[in-house]
Amino acid sequence: MARYTGPKERISRALGTNLFLKGKRHEAGKSALVHKGRPRPGQHGAARHKVSEYGLRLREKQKLKFMYGVSEKQMRKYFDVAANSKGATDERFLQTLETRLDNVIYRLKFATTRAQARQLVGHGHVLVNGKRVDIASFRVRKDMVIEVKESSKAAVRNNIEGFVGEIIPAWLTSDTEKLSGQMLSIPTKDEIDTNKLIQMNLIIEFYSR
Repeated sequence: MARYTGPKERISRALGTNLFLKGKRHEAGKSALVHKGRPRPGQHGAARHKVSEYGLRLREKQKLKFMYGVSEKQMRKYFDVAANSKGATDERFLQTLETRLDNVIYRLKFATTRAQARQLVGHGHVLVNGKRVDIASFRVRKDMVIEVKESSKAAVRNNIEGFVGEIIPAWLTSDTEKLSGQMLSIPTKDEIDTNKLIQMNLIIEFYSR
């Protein structure tokens, strides 16, 4: 399945929650999720819809998928790896998503959205342990140093100017002046805020059916 390229905030409205797809716009209070006055897009957006148990599971899976900007094929792959690993499946699943290079760049506040972070990586602006990495799904590991290459720093600083974003998690250290950071540890489920926004148990049920 190809990555969605349509109106980003339409997805947030359809799923009824902020998926952090528009960083500065949301912080400026211009988010369509609030501004449109109704949660769902379309002529019948305000109408009530009865959702089945399958629909509830599907909706939670869609939230996670669009939040991290991954394809259905990648989601299934990440679940299968998590399900066959030691430990809790939901925690392993989240760890795989959180340690993607594009997500780490976003968490370090070097980009205002994960999509912008993915673009930075894809265009070769990011170094990992001093070497250029242009694969957004690259798995960042403990003690790896992530930085924006010197020639790209001015443009990145301009992009993130005025952006507040979420608190940098404890498993990362970030220097937003030098645009350099490091992964201190693999995050636990309790350290991943996504776990508080999405019902992971429903997603596990969706893929386990």
